[in-house]
Amino acid sequence: MAVKRQLSMVLDLNKCIGCHTCSTACKLMWTNRNGREFMYWNNVETMPGKGYPRDYQNMGGGFDTDGALRLGRQPSQEDYGIPWEYNYEEALMTGTDPWLRPNVKPTWGANWDEDEGEGDYPNSYYFYLPRLCNHCSNPGCLAACTRNAIYKRQEDGIVLVDQERCRGYRYCVNACPYKKVYFNEQISKSEKCIFCYPRIEKGLPTACAQQCVGRIRWIGYLDDEAGPIHLLVNKYKVALPLHAEWGTQPNVFYVPPMSPPKYGPDGKALKESRIPLDYLESLFGKRVGEVLEMLGAERQAKAEGRDSELMDTLIGYKHAEMFKLS
Repeated sequence: MAVKRQLSMVLDLNKCIGCHTCSTACKLMWTNRNGREFMYWNNVETMPGKGYPRDYQNMGGGFDTDGALRLGRQPSQEDYGIPWEYNYEEALMTGTDPWLRPNVKPTWGANWDEDEGEGDYPNSYYFYLPRLCNHCSNPGCLAACTRNAIYKRQEDGIVLVDQERCRGYRYCVNACPYKKVYFNEQISKSEKCIFCYPRIEKGLPTACAQQCVGRIRWIGYLDDEAGPIHLLVNKYKVALPLHAEWGTQPNVFYVPPMSPPKYGPDGKALKESRIPLDYLESLFGKRVGEVLEMLGAERQAKAEGRDSELMDTLIGYKHAEMFKLS
């Protein structure tokens, strides 16, 4: 999809603390009612883990290597997790029940496998992976929509659903390999992250980025050579797309997580990284090792008092400078 400019986001996974402030900000602003209770346009997953919806990475979608659209399967309500309510009135107001008890027996939900990870002590590991719509340059959802209800805005490349044209066929849900398009049963239409475009139009960052206490998110245009997105994605090339092999050309990028070393039976640190490199490569591609080496070198340079433009950018001294929206 040819657009005039592409608005993008970079997230540094080395700084994410899994506080879910981003998810809360998004949900309170966009998805806390009216059939959207199960929707998390932004969510934070523990990796390795099954993600949200459950096992989405194996549901299919995206494009084949020859460019052919590949329809996956639609997640079930159980894959998302059936929303539940707690007995606040009994437990907190009347004192008749000391415990908060859900009105249904939950079997899955966002963050269900939080902080589990993999590996055995002392070499267990996990990291946090925030996810939102990638506002792809080649969106599977757009290609699959037979109503032409999904489009990319020419001025910034944000992918939106025209609610007047949508008839709820759900091909978009099947075609998105990240499963970041949701079907609202209450209104029989598809909905998704809108990159907070009403805020963007006022020069404000997305709610998830504005509220991020770890300052892990940068927003800007890919073609802005003076902006942080160009520096991280194109100049230093330390920000990588998630599952680029799915062919949608994502515009949300990640600085992959570094990790402490493994420990041997004698309790001494080994030269092997605790997070397996092949696992990170399965998420972010073959350049992960190169990126981690660069991050290590630049971090050491900064520690020794030498200049590092890359580290100064990743530290994010001033929050406002992380968002360049013009």
